Amino acid sequence: MTLTDAERSTPVGAIWALVAVLCFSTNDVLVKFLSGGYPLYQLIFFRTLFGLAFILAVLVPLTGGSLSMLKTRRLGTHIARGACVVFANFCFFLGLAAMPLAEAVAIFFISPLAISVFSVIFLGETVGPRRWAAIAAGMLGVLIVLRPGTEAFQLAALLPLVAAFGYATLHILTRKIGGTENATAMAFYIQVTFFFFAGSAGLFLGDGRYETFDHPSMEFLLRAWVWPSGFDLVLIGLLGITSSLGGFTISQAYRRSEAAYVAPFEYAAMPLAVFWGLSIFGEWPDIWAWTGIALIMLSGLILVWREAVAHRRVMRAATQPKRY
Repeated sequence: MTLTDAERSTPVGAIWALVAVLCFSTNDVLVKFLSGGYPLYQLIFFRTLFGLAFILAVLVPLTGGSLSMLKTRRLGTHIARGACVVFANFCFFLGLAAMPLAEAVAIFFISPLAISVFSVIFLGETVGPRRWAAIAAGMLGVLIVLRPGTEAFQLAALLPLVAAFGYATLHILTRKIGGTENATAMAFYIQVTFFFFAGSAGLFLGDGRYETFDHPSMEFLLRAWVWPSGFDLVLIGLLGITSSLGGFTISQAYRRSEAAYVAPFEYAAMPLAVFWGLSIFGEWPDIWAWTGIALIMLSGLILVWREAVAHRRVMRAATQPKRY
């Protein structure tokens, strides 16, 4: 799909992105809230069941299509995208079980830096000194939040960092198929990948045979299957809805508007994480965490701005008449 100038300048992409941020932020809170009583694979499995039902019963009819809209010739890429999301989600949620919400989200926002590095390695793009400086500042921010070598450091804090690289790979794959695949299909195949992965993990880990570690992240991963109570089942159903709706709306955002225009709106997740962390979990970042968060957010926004500048420069060069 080729975007017109009018489409690039409308707030449609921003609106889709803000809805996605609200969905994903709600998802994070629910997972953290439920992480003390259920295994992660079970939450993901039930979330996927509700999510697939929501896609088939709501998103497909609302987007004016039928089940035929889920057909694709890019199945391999869809599976690769799904694997990236599974990897990123599992790593992020396992970290979330052991650390404050705002700090986990801040570390995860290293993903724009990872995207810039990947664009050099895999796409052969050129990154200028300002963008490299922003990447360095973001990495410094991560180090400040992590505080390696101090009593505040915990290995679980590395999990959101690893998750960010999975998310960055997802975005690169989304750019490859976003012009030919619809957002509903992209959300559907992600849920299918979750279903098979979480189901397989449940068969292997469901009896709790490996639940021998005294650490929140490992307990969350290896805990035995627990049948949810009525209220918790409602929360897990909400997990499925917010997950599917978030996947659909973020795909719509990047399909309908330029990435450089949409990306800054994803940073609305940071104040939401601080709000949820304080109001629900009683967490408030200390001065070091605030410093690292500020550096990570600043570096990410600079990278988005520099990408927008570079894109406009390329577009101007492409529209100028050639001289012979």
